[in-house]
Amino acid sequence: MKVLPSAHNQFTPMMRRAGTLLLMVAAVFCLSSCAPDIRNAVPIGLADSVEVAGIGRVRGWGDAEIPNIDYIAKARLKQMQEKRPKVLADKRRKVSYLAISGGGSNGAFGAGFLNGWTASGKRPQFEIVSGVSTGALIAPFAFLGPRYDRQLKEIYTQYSTDDLVLKQVLAGLLGGSAVSDTTPLQNLIAKYITQSFVEEVAKEHEKGRRLLVGTTNADQARPVIWDLGSIAQKRTPDSLAMFRRLLLASTALPGLFPPVHIKVADSDGKFYEEMHVDGGVTDNTFLLPLHLRFDKVDRLYKVRWRRSLFIIANAKTTPTRKVVKSTTFEIAGRSIDTLIRQQLEGDLLKLYLRAKDNNIKYRLASIPNTFNEISNEPFDKAYMRKLYEAGFEAAKNGYQWKGKPPGI
Repeated sequence: MKVLPSAHNQFTPMMRRAGTLLLMVAAVFCLSSCAPDIRNAVPIGLADSVEVAGIGRVRGWGDAEIPNIDYIAKARLKQMQEKRPKVLADKRRKVSYLAISGGGSNGAFGAGFLNGWTASGKRPQFEIVSGVSTGALIAPFAFLGPRYDRQLKEIYTQYSTDDLVLKQVLAGLLGGSAVSDTTPLQNLIAKYITQSFVEEVAKEHEKGRRLLVGTTNADQARPVIWDLGSIAQKRTPDSLAMFRRLLLASTALPGLFPPVHIKVADSDGKFYEEMHVDGGVTDNTFLLPLHLRFDKVDRLYKVRWRRSLFIIANAKTTPTRKVVKSTTFEIAGRSIDTLIRQQLEGDLLKLYLRAKDNNIKYRLASIPNTFNEISNEPFDKAYMRKLYEAGFEAAKNGYQWKGKPPGI
């Protein structure tokens, strides 16, 4: 549950605190810059070749072509031939994809929306589900379908800030990696992401469905797309732990939440550690690497599927007016808020252009402008419950999907 990307004016109190913390970090830079980094970082030149230790090749850059895309497409085709032959027999089948954005506690909207979508009787099964930050926490439950709606509701309506993070501001400012400790969040992830849960993801992956989450490689300053289904399907001793760590990594807002180190190895078996932080730093929402062409997939599969991309933006997508006080922290907080919303708009536009280029229907849902509740802390339980209900009612009553992103 990320604290920042996709925020809006309801989240401004948190933004002010974020601005405050960033300024405090700058003020004590002379102290913290001396802290040693004992991590064995990946050397320059090896970033493209190292693989996750004990897991293998399960990810790719989100801003580059996938080098083994033909192999991946053929492997998926084989899975569908073996597990779901009727899918391939339907040459004009309707196919649905789901992308869930970041948004911190605003993820309560996405959780409520999915539950309401189920209640409407119109929620499809998604071939691909992707998520970033709080969207990454939602994505596995959305991927496995309505039978996990109850757990999704619990996560976004039963826990508050003190249940998810421990404050350690002084330690963070004096050389630590963050001003909070996310051990409680790790425990919450472990409570819901069990071995049996990951096994269910593996079985769906083996049918040709895909579950993806995004992180940011801090050393390379690039987005990384992780195939959680592939990790689950490997069924190694490290699969469960890696699955959980990647959900944590996707939520790790730099400075506020500690980064997550991923152990990797080169071709000679030498180990290194990558540093991964919040996926929203580079991509607030995504589907697949932008270079993938769906017409090539259709030719390989000998189909002409009718595709729809559904996007749940855990934010408002239009500017909201607020009188800003002439104080350093108010101005900084409002500026961060605006920057993040603009980033989300850019990502929504990229997805729109990509969908249009691939003849995919674009469907966008976002927090209604009529929702004006105020969040008084990073994870305000009362606020999240109201936002959950707003999302639930919007979807249950037949949401009017937006066919274009803001600004178009």
